[in-house]
Amino acid sequence: MVLRLNIDRIKLATRDWICKVQIVEMGRPRESPDKKCRFQKLILEDKEECQIKAVMYVDEIEQYADKLKLINTYLISTTRVKVSPTLYGKSIHKFYWILDKETVIEHIKPSNELEKPLPPPTKLNITTFDRIPHLMVDSAAEIDILAIVLCCGPQKYAGRSHHRKNQFLLTLWEDFGEIEGHEIASKMATEVDLIVILGRSIGISTFQGLSLQTRFNSTVRVNPNYPQTVKLINWAKENKAMLLSRASEKTSTSSSVTPMIVTPTGQQLTSVAEISSAPSMGVFYVEEEMAILDKFQEFCVLECSECKQKKRTKDRKDFECPKCNRKTTLVPRCIFQIDLIDGSATTTTSISAELGEKLLSMTAEDIFDKTCTKQQSLSLDNVHQMLSNKVFQIEIRKSSWGSSNSTHATLFILSYMEKEHTPQSTTDKNSKKIRPLEISEVYVIATTTAAGSSNATPTFEPLTPTKKV
Repeated sequence: MVLRLNIDRIKLATRDWICKVQIVEMGRPRESPDKKCRFQKLILEDKEECQIKAVMYVDEIEQYADKLKLINTYLISTTRVKVSPTLYGKSIHKFYWILDKETVIEHIKPSNELEKPLPPPTKLNITTFDRIPHLMVDSAAEIDILAIVLCCGPQKYAGRSHHRKNQFLLTLWEDFGEIEGHEIASKMATEVDLIVILGRSIGISTFQGLSLQTRFNSTVRVNPNYPQTVKLINWAKENKAMLLSRASEKTSTSSSVTPMIVTPTGQQLTSVAEISSAPSMGVFYVEEEMAILDKFQEFCVLECSECKQKKRTKDRKDFECPKCNRKTTLVPRCIFQIDLIDGSATTTTSISAELGEKLLSMTAEDIFDKTCTKQQSLSLDNVHQMLSNKVFQIEIRKSSWGSSNSTHATLFILSYMEKEHTPQSTTDKNSKKIRPLEISEVYVIATTTAAGSSNATPTFEPLTPTKKV
């Protein structure tokens, strides 16, 4: 006798069962990291909204290519059930299924009178943007996001704003940039309304500041068929003029990937002294003056073009990278120390990549050519003049690293924005002049908060000049 069971009742030893499921997510076929096999991942959901991952391998990918479709309903039976690994990716269930040649899969068409398809899915386990800075960031961290896309294409910067918004840049790597990136750019160029994306298994990166990026097992969908999407789109329609007024048409040519810009909710201000004395690591928000006091420091480093590992050399010749296990080139990255000063204390932080280039008004290539190839010092007079007597709203990440004898804390600037109508600095006149950059554009622009989980109604707060993010 064949039992009709839901996902949660199917165990390793369960035999002769059949389950009615809907495909709610479908990744593209991928090669395993060791290049030994080709696989494709799916997420299946039953009528109780219980979800499970499924995987197909080489022959089955071709066999089911025309049969398995997103948001279609199927009767699946006698698939192989395995325990979910804990080392790779985000587990949504203690088991996963393997769809192979012996699996029986029956498509339930909308016209079927006896077996109705499942209704459109509503379950989303979304990470809201205000939680991202507080998550444990490591190489395996993955989240799901639902967000409005305000800018798409080469790196975008935001115009001046009263609103103190935290930002997240979502970078589409490899074929995500070519396929989904092209789709997003096309829709933004032709459609009247702003679009919404659903990104699953998105990674958190801290390489160039806290940001988001696609990974090999990520999926990105445009305007997915969820009630949460409809609410977010409706909110964007009502606030479109305000959202677009924050966007700048200015772009940076230093990035070859396709980024998208989205934002979370606000955070509380902290002083320099409080950050320095705080035992905890994490993200802090400050209002400070900025100055480059060490004019003799190196303003760029060379790193592997693939794995981004920093190298202690000024020679840009190709080399065998031990981390990538292949021959690669070294590329320059802007990185330097900058001092933050308020009424409580002074502290030194690091700033890098596009943020550093923008502050210096130079690309990493130009910096390397001047400081390394020509062996000349950078002229900072222009920067000092622009930094003079200005206060910035700055997002800082505090992290730690350990040596054999001790643990050290470091500070890194994730984003900054000039505070408008800044009064004259009250910093001690005997101290070195504080000269923050006069910036009309910052790393990314504020848009809106991602929707919450499917069990709660998403709420969207209007941007207000007094709210700190």
